Amino acid sequence: MQFRTDQGSDRELSALGFGCMRFPTLGGRIDIDASEKLICAAVESGVNYLDTAYVYNGNEAALGEIFARNRGLRGKVNLATKLPIPRCQSQDDLNKYLSRSLERLKTSHVDYYLVHNVTSMAAWKRLEELGIREWVSRQKSAGRIGRIGFSYHGSEADFPQVLDSYGWDFCQIQYNYMNEHYQAGTAGLKAAAERGLPVIIMEPLLGGKLASELPRAAREMLEDVGISTNPVRLALRWVWDHPEVTVVLSGMNTMQQLEQNVDTANEALPGSLTAAEGRAIELACESIAASYKIPCTGCGYCMPCPHGVNIPMGFAAYNTSFSHGWIQGMHQYVTASGAMEDNIRLASDCEQCGACKEKCPQHIDIPKSLASVRRRLQVPGLATIIRLGARMMTR
Repeated sequence: MQFRTDQGSDRELSALGFGCMRFPTLGGRIDIDASEKLICAAVESGVNYLDTAYVYNGNEAALGEIFARNRGLRGKVNLATKLPIPRCQSQDDLNKYLSRSLERLKTSHVDYYLVHNVTSMAAWKRLEELGIREWVSRQKSAGRIGRIGFSYHGSEADFPQVLDSYGWDFCQIQYNYMNEHYQAGTAGLKAAAERGLPVIIMEPLLGGKLASELPRAAREMLEDVGISTNPVRLALRWVWDHPEVTVVLSGMNTMQQLEQNVDTANEALPGSLTAAEGRAIELACESIAASYKIPCTGCGYCMPCPHGVNIPMGFAAYNTSFSHGWIQGMHQYVTASGAMEDNIRLASDCEQCGACKEKCPQHIDIPKSLASVRRRLQVPGLATIIRLGARMMTR
């Protein structure tokens, strides 16, 4: 296994991390036996970073059961889980959710603890008002938290502010070859690395869209240039080619996926991507981008919107709904809305003020395009559905 160093703690982390959110299921429930085999095989192969979260239904408890069944396994891994910030209204809530996670995971401490789904500075400032800085310090002193970080789903422009708002130990961002200018993006990856932070990568395959669901035209382009590797290997190799990346999370639910990803991780050293592979990815990006309806580059010049609309992420969700399907687009749109915050903002909150339109270097009629986003993605009652879903996930 290839390892990359968390310089702040001198821990050697496996380049491939196991994203536990997508454990195999049986009859609608997590298949503990199948999940146990996968986790044990992954650790045997050198994987030493396991990622879960309080809001992943049944996930922490399943992982805790796997630890209980396999004595010594917990000591071989770096365990990451996440604090559900929407339900935290006081320091008592911070204590409650961490304690519940530890109980479910059957462990005394979390090695890498994340503030889950930070979408803006406002979300972090609300936690500061609850005294999270002092709380984290106490939990570290008590040995219940090792390293503190955050997972990010906000705009590229806001990411450096969040990085500099606190003495973070690490961060987690979405990153793949179609998301260089989405959320934190390449600029955010480099900014975090410049500050000496380990960067954990989620969604390297864009939820599988760069694997088996890669658009036909993009697959044909890869075949035409004679790339021998498959789309999964190619996408993962692209991420690992960046020396700023520490761990790439993959939600593996079959042995075949695990074995393939371990093999890829062993060979995907920084700078090892070939010129032919790089060109193949460029062609795939061009093919996917050709299906985009709004020519937004995600530069963020239109932000901040005076009415709180996340314009670039809304446009990205709209484009994704055409290139990778309506469901994936809706998933991104919900994320763009600030679903994990109290103040959900949707495309319908645009008041046609035009402040954004004059700032756009692509000369996009932003108010008109936001109306298109609303028509395609904003189902009736969406804000209410999002709020109810967030409450159910964080019970």
